[in-house]
Amino acid sequence: MFFQHLLTMTIAYFIDLLLGDPIDWPHPVKWIGSLIYKFDNKWNKGTRKKWKGVAMVVTLLLLVVGITLLITMLAYQVHLMVGIVVEAVIIWTTIAQKSLKEAAMTVYGPLKKGDLVESRHKLSYIVGRDTDQLDEQGVVRATIETVAENTSDGVTAPLFWAFLGGAPLAMLYRAVNTCDSMVGYKNDKYMEFGWASAKLDDWLNLIPSRLTSICMLLSNKPVRSSVKESAKIVLRDAKKHPSPNSGWGEAAVAAILGIQLGGINYYKGIRSDRAKMGEPYFPVTAEHILQAKGILTRTVLSFLLLLWIGGMIVEVAYARS
Repeated sequence: MFFQHLLTMTIAYFIDLLLGDPIDWPHPVKWIGSLIYKFDNKWNKGTRKKWKGVAMVVTLLLLVVGITLLITMLAYQVHLMVGIVVEAVIIWTTIAQKSLKEAAMTVYGPLKKGDLVESRHKLSYIVGRDTDQLDEQGVVRATIETVAENTSDGVTAPLFWAFLGGAPLAMLYRAVNTCDSMVGYKNDKYMEFGWASAKLDDWLNLIPSRLTSICMLLSNKPVRSSVKESAKIVLRDAKKHPSPNSGWGEAAVAAILGIQLGGINYYKGIRSDRAKMGEPYFPVTAEHILQAKGILTRTVLSFLLLLWIGGMIVEVAYARS
């Protein structure tokens, strides 16, 4: 069982490296997003918003997992190889390593040319914070934080769930993560309606985020400190993040690069004081974006290797029993 999951998710990994997320191609996440938008408009009103939010998540997951199961089952009934290819393609739509790297580079390019205005504009497409007043260090910091957080959210977490349950669980994760990104805000509009989405996303990312942080530390040589010292920084700072999971990636990247992330951000003009991650051994520069991109590559490869090792151990143990 695990071998088949390992095979399909590895194929998906290489498809993503090759193709990324073509803009003009149909994408399940777009359909999931449109469904969430309809649920939001129809149910996020009146009383009992929290239970309506729960109903939305349950309904969405039943649809997503049910459709994915049906497609994969039909594909495997045609032929084993057809099933493997179809399942790999579905898993591919849940990961976004290439597009994350490309997004970071769209910010890095203008920065290297000295075009701060354009880099702010490109950054606004990939972060929720206000970008129009950021200086160069602010733009770089936001880009690195996005790469660090989405190493787990966008790549390793869906691979982890694909490892455990193939395409259906990978799609379940992506549906929950999309819900959280659309309605999981702690504001007047979504505090109740988005509660279930935010909580479920936290639970699903609990293990992957920590495994990703470990892989970051083991597969990337810290610039300033030892791996042991970097691990201490991560354990000290990760829990300071308002998210129970995002801090693990950000703290690990900060420790590896010898820089400090976090600090003051603005969201629609409202100031947010985020805890600082890492030690400021070096000032943040544009070149750190390239280094964060390298950390992403090595981390995902080591994470994939970790899953292969774990899966083979389980397969061998099962065969012997």
